[in-house]
Amino acid sequence: MRSVFVKSLYDQRRAVLGFGLGTALLVLLECAMWPSIRSMPALDEFLANYPEAMRRLFNLQDLGTGTGFVNAELFSLLLPILFLAFAIARGARAVAGEEEAGTLDILLVTPVTTASLVLQQAAALLVSVLVLGGVLYAAVMIGSVVFGLGVGASGLLAAVLATVALAVEFGWIALAVGAARGRRAVAIGAATVLAVGSYVLYVAGELTDAVRPWQSLSPFHQAVSGGPLGAGFQAAVLILPLTGAALIAAALPMFARRDIAVAH
Repeated sequence: MRSVFVKSLYDQRRAVLGFGLGTALLVLLECAMWPSIRSMPALDEFLANYPEAMRRLFNLQDLGTGTGFVNAELFSLLLPILFLAFAIARGARAVAGEEEAGTLDILLVTPVTTASLVLQQAAALLVSVLVLGGVLYAAVMIGSVVFGLGVGASGLLAAVLATVALAVEFGWIALAVGAARGRRAVAIGAATVLAVGSYVLYVAGELTDAVRPWQSLSPFHQAVSGGPLGAGFQAAVLILPLTGAALIAAALPMFARRDIAVAH
């Protein structure tokens, strides 16, 4: 049998292809709206009617530029949610899904340790999200050239890396919970609750002074604060997956001790 890493990538091929095509189409459709937005009369006056906190949260103050438009329409919320949905679903499927399908015990009777199996699944998830990040980068660059948004290559790379890092973090959290508990629904639920809680903390920090000192604890703060497309590269986004990696390390001994043969 091929390695678990290769098998996992092969199993994800349709999901990656479908998600990649959908993301590319979404990006191009959004970019196609830019000429109409750019020609709107009194756009600045319209945006000035928004509450200051909302303008800051979605970077609406820069909506009149191509970079600001892509930030507000895609990178501030929509793309992070889509990438999180993909990564969490695939992370939960990696171990817990195999176990519920009755195929995990088959993998474990081959010459592969439980730790190696989990780590190879984590690596496959990382590669899949990176591939989708590459598709996203290409789609935005094409849309920028075709529709005249003027998005910079380096700024876009920073935004894509932030989106990928955020997704990998919560995808690995789902994988870790699935390995420890063996239930896909639990893995999806735990990772989703943490992701939603992280976003709520980020939003609350923008809206409420009392919460702002705690806002930096939210992964969303590192990933989207200030508009990732215009803020430039932030080294902090590279450490986002460390939480997921730490939970995977903690889950390894629990996964090794579980009796997979009698589960479910």
